[in-house]
Formats: sequence, structure tokens, C-alpha cells
Amino acid sequence: MGLEIDFFLKNAKVYDGEGGEPFEADIVIAGDRIASVPRPPARYKGKARTTIEIEGLAVAPGFIDTHSHSEFTLLVDNRAEGKVLQGVTTEINGNCGLSAAPLLDDALRQREADFEEMQIKERWNTFGEYFNILEARGIAINFASLVGHGNVRASVIGYDDRRPNKSEMERMCALLKEAVHEGAIGISTGLIYPPGVYSETEELITLSKSVRDCIYATHMRSEGDELIESIEETLKIGKEAGIAVHVSHLKTGGRENWCKIDHVISDIEKARKNGITVTADRYPYTAASTDLDAVLPSWTYAGGAQEELRRLSDQQVRAQIRREVLAQHPGREYWDSVTLSSLNGESRKWMEGETLSFIANAVGKEPVDFLLDILLEERLRVGAIFHSMNEDNLKRFLSLPYTMIGSDSSARSSDGPTCKGKPHPRGFGSFPRFIGRYSRDLKQMSISKAIHKITMLSAETFGLKKRGRIKTGYLADLVVFDEEKIIDRSSFEDPFSKPEGIYFVFVNGSPAVWEGSQTVTMGGRVLRHGK
Repeated sequence: MGLEIDFFLKNAKVYDGEGGEPFEADIVIAGDRIASVPRPPARYKGKARTTIEIEGLAVAPGFIDTHSHSEFTLLVDNRAEGKVLQGVTTEINGNCGLSAAPLLDDALRQREADFEEMQIKERWNTFGEYFNILEARGIAINFASLVGHGNVRASVIGYDDRRPNKSEMERMCALLKEAVHEGAIGISTGLIYPPGVYSETEELITLSKSVRDCIYATHMRSEGDELIESIEETLKIGKEAGIAVHVSHLKTGGRENWCKIDHVISDIEKARKNGITVTADRYPYTAASTDLDAVLPSWTYAGGAQEELRRLSDQQVRAQIRREVLAQHPGREYWDSVTLSSLNGESRKWMEGETLSFIANAVGKEPVDFLLDILLEERLRVGAIFHSMNEDNLKRFLSLPYTMIGSDSSARSSDGPTCKGKPHPRGFGSFPRFIGRYSRDLKQMSISKAIHKITMLSAETFGLKKRGRIKTGYLADLVVFDEEKIIDRSSFEDPFSKPEGIYFVFVNGSPAVWEGSQTVTMGGRVLRHGK
């Protein structure tokens, strides 16, 4: 009995992910696999349950978002609409030191506010338990995860600003190895966030050595004033731990640091020549987004959220925080460059999308005082967008042969529980923007090279087997798009606008997007290390 063919994509222009020129071919899908890719004069002449004539359209492997934060949003809305409509079929989660697991002791307590806000009823401690919950729920896209150093550290020593002792270090290494055994694909750090901000380089080297066959992905200690030192630390970890390193959202933040790009690229390329595996990701925008309290000095975070709130409430301590924030950001230009993206208080929803300086003026306060007040009033749960980067530097970073695209966004939808605030438009626009604007329109690289970055290069970097290429026997993660029309439509004013030019998306052979609209199919899988 012959192989049952589910889908026959006829007359495709194929970008196979390898970076070479596209070619004409048919694509035959059987179950979750690509059964064959016959090229002229050979043609598929068998029968299929569904034939799709796509002459004039391009087909690429499903796009891989190498930097995502969907651990919790997928539990409340498994559609991942913003990602699927971009052609994303796989996410790498657990970035910036924050992952779904392990969640023990202080690590779990710190997440309770997230669970309460998002109405997540399930509780878990380990990756094994979390992955089981995710699989039982069903997901629209494939999910792989790094293990957050912040989770590991908080699970063992909480949010204290101190070194781990020997037994704590051993426990952290054990938790890390357990997470990888249960399926995590590497370790991530968030060295501007608690508790990662309190770790020393030697701690990170020791932990990385325990999982050196994986990858170390880092949100470095600084992407601005101490950028060079942070790059050097990252490269040192890679060299001494013998682990592949990946720089998250590689950037030069702050006008005074734009000039450092040559130094950064030189350091990375020198390390690569010396045998250290170094890669990076970046989103195709010049604005970043994170929690508003990232503006505060790191000592304010010690002890966790409740201690941070206590310090903001103490007038003497608050005065010190105020002085340090102003010393770091003395000019009005900074306060004009930060907009609020999310607040919980209904009476403050008008502030979403407005700058700190505008809101402060409207309420009759200095920007720094408004900053401290709103963090206290909203109990730290304020998101912000920081316009701090340079378009020319962005183009250079995107063009480097070892950079990939990471949206740095959680999976959201244009309705339902994840449609909140005015988040960064990257959640709906990163991949069509990269191909349509930076490759096709600005010609920073060929479309073939752009596709290679977001498919095969990404799959190989993160150890995703049988993905990232259009090749017989590979998983049928595919995107059908119009090269001339693919483009982002989301903006800072309207972040949930859907992209254009993407017509079909397959995840493990199941149609996730059909004729431009998302289906109800939940074809995604949890992708575990080594499997």
C-alpha cells in the first residue's frame, strides 16, 4: 500500500533554507513530513487529499523565532495568532534568564502575581510537569525552551544579592542538568534582571560547564554604557566553559553608545576565528521593550518584588533611587524616548502609548517622580518601550552572517486574554518586516540569505532536528508567501495589525494558516533536547 499524501503544493518557488538560489519544485506532504520535493522535469503524478496550486508564490521552511517569551501566554491562549500569521512555526522560549521551570521556593512565589493576573490555575515545579501541561492543552506552534538561570538561582538562593556557597552551586548545577534531561535545550541569562544581576562570571562559567553540549544564550549585563565589557564577559564564558554562546537582541543602546558597533563586531568575529561558537539574534526595530522597573538601579531588586516595593515606599531610600536614576538619565531626551505599553489600572489606560515626559506633564510631576509613583501604584507591573537604537547599526547587525531574528515577544492574539495594552509591534510584525523591508526593499541581503537566517541557521544553532529545511524526510513546517507583498502592518499605534503576503502555514504537516486566515488546528509540539 502506497504512502497517503495529504497535501500537494504544486508549482512552488522553493527557498529551501540553505541560502542558495530558489528553484521550481512541487512539495508533497504525507502526515507530518515532507515526502518528496520533485523538480522539473520530474513531477509528482500521484493523488493527494488536497492539491494547492501556488504558481507565483514562494515556499520556505517555517520561520523560527529564536527569542520568544510565550511560556505563560500559551497557557491562556494557545492560538499564538501573532506568530502563526507571520509564518513562525517554532519558538525558542525561556530567554533572558526567565523560563517556565524550574519553579521552586522563591522562584515560584515570585511568579504568583503573573499566574494571578493571567488566571493560570495550573501549578508545576519542573520542565517535565510544565511540558505535560502544554501538550495536554495543545499549541498552534512548536515550543522549545532554554532553562532560565534566574529560575535556577531563585529556586536555590532566592533573590539575595550574594554568591552561592558550594552546596548551593552544586544544587544549581543539578537543577540545570535535570532541566536539560527533561527537554530544555540550553541555558539563558538575564543579567540586568534579578536575580541574574547578582551573579558573577565564575558562577555562569561553572553552570555552563555542566551543560556544555547545549547553548548559552544571554541578555548581557549591559547593551549600552558597558556594552564592550559585557561582550567580553560573554566571550569569556564561551571560551572557559567550552559552550556555544548566543547574544540575545544584539544592539548598541543609547546614542552615546552607537559608536561602539565596530568594537562589538570585531570582538565577536575575533572570537569566532579563535574557535568560539558565537551567534546572535535581533528584532528588526530600533526600539526595545521590557518592564519599566529596569530603569531602576540593580540594588533595588534585592530580596524580590516585595522588598523592591518597600524601598520605593521608604522616602529616604526613594530619594537615593531618584538620585541614581537622574544621574543615569539627566536629560529630557531620555524621558521623551520611553513610552508605557501596559498598565493594569483601568483609570490609567490612557497612559498606554504615551511617553513618560508627556504623562508626567499631564499629571503635574517631574518624569522621575512619575516613574517612581507609577511603579509603586501599579505594584511594578508596568511595561515600557524604549526608543534608544540606531537604524544604520540595526542594518549592520541584521546583515551579519551569524545573526538570526528573534521577536523578543510573547505569542499574542488580536482578541482574547492576550490582547492587552499597546505592546511592541514586533509581536505581529518581525518576520514579514525582516523579509519585506530589510531584504526585499532595502536590499540588505538576498531573500535567500534572509530565509536561511530564520530557518536552517536558527534550527542548527538551537539543535532542532529535521527542521529548518525543505528536504525529503524533514518535518513539514512550511510557509507560503508572496515575495512582492510580504510586509508587516503592525505599528506602535496599532500593534495587533496583521501582516500581509502570507497565505499558507503548515506546522508538522497541519495547516495553521489557510488562504491568509488562521485555522483552529493545534499542530504544534514541544521540542525536547536531543529529540
